[in-house]
Amino acid sequence: MKQLWLFNQINSDLQRVEKELTKFVETDYPILHDSAVHLLTAGGKRLRPAFTLLAGKFYGYSLEKLMPVAMALELIHMSSLVHDDVVDASMTRRGRPTVKANWGNIVSVETGDYLFAKSLVLIAKIDHPEVSRILAEISVEMCQGEIQQIKSSFDVEQNLKQYYYRIKRKTALLISACCRIGALVTGAPQRQVWALGAYGHSLGMAFQIVDDVLDITAKASEFGKPIGGDLRQGIMTLPMILALQLSQEPSRLKVLLGKMEKTDDEVSETIELIKSTGAIDESMNLVDLYVKKAKKHLQELPLVPTRKALEELAEFIRVRKF
Repeated sequence: MKQLWLFNQINSDLQRVEKELTKFVETDYPILHDSAVHLLTAGGKRLRPAFTLLAGKFYGYSLEKLMPVAMALELIHMSSLVHDDVVDASMTRRGRPTVKANWGNIVSVETGDYLFAKSLVLIAKIDHPEVSRILAEISVEMCQGEIQQIKSSFDVEQNLKQYYYRIKRKTALLISACCRIGALVTGAPQRQVWALGAYGHSLGMAFQIVDDVLDITAKASEFGKPIGGDLRQGIMTLPMILALQLSQEPSRLKVLLGKMEKTDDEVSETIELIKSTGAIDESMNLVDLYVKKAKKHLQELPLVPTRKALEELAEFIRVRKF
């Protein structure tokens, strides 16, 4: 697990969450145990548990109340990653072989299902009527977002509205839920619960756009997975959509983006064409807007050290390289 200095307030509690997660996914079935632990120890940033704990810091902070929530949210996220790797045929994640690479599709799907089922065990223990409803609704929407992404693969006619629909469901809703639920279970007032959820939503949108930019601009060694993965899989991201709009000669770019099998040279050419349009800068301008929006929502919260930490976390999301 990569620890960020931004999590200094909660690092010891995050480490306890990590230990409990490791114990919780243990099972007597060796392959299932090995695949689940492999995924858990693959070096994730644990952003979702961190957001949950930080959101709980504003009011009646209680790790006992927040622990099952933080664990459940991370398990939902992890289960979606395993399923994504099957759909995307991804062989590496964060610089390590994926569960798919080590055990194949069948074990990967079952591992994802197992982790999601374990999250349900935790959710059933959470003593708050809103939590299960929020997580059920978000799980449905995450699936809808993934189906939309599969359905729209290699479709160069996609627009920004369709893109925002996808990334809201793919990333932003779960991060928003972490902030909302962390505040809910610690007894925050309704308006502050909303403000933290809105902060999480804006930050989730920014996070995914940065991810999509890094897929084109990052160094593979820093990013933790091969560059150009979205291009190869036909996932139309913001830089691609904007490049088609900004290019004075979009025909070649359209052909390359719509091509289902691309050589390494074609991927490199596509990346250079996207960069030449100014689409990367335009994408980052939108990231700046979402970060600004996220920080504005924080103004409704008490002026405590955690608010400063969330502001700095928003800035980190904007400049991160992994």
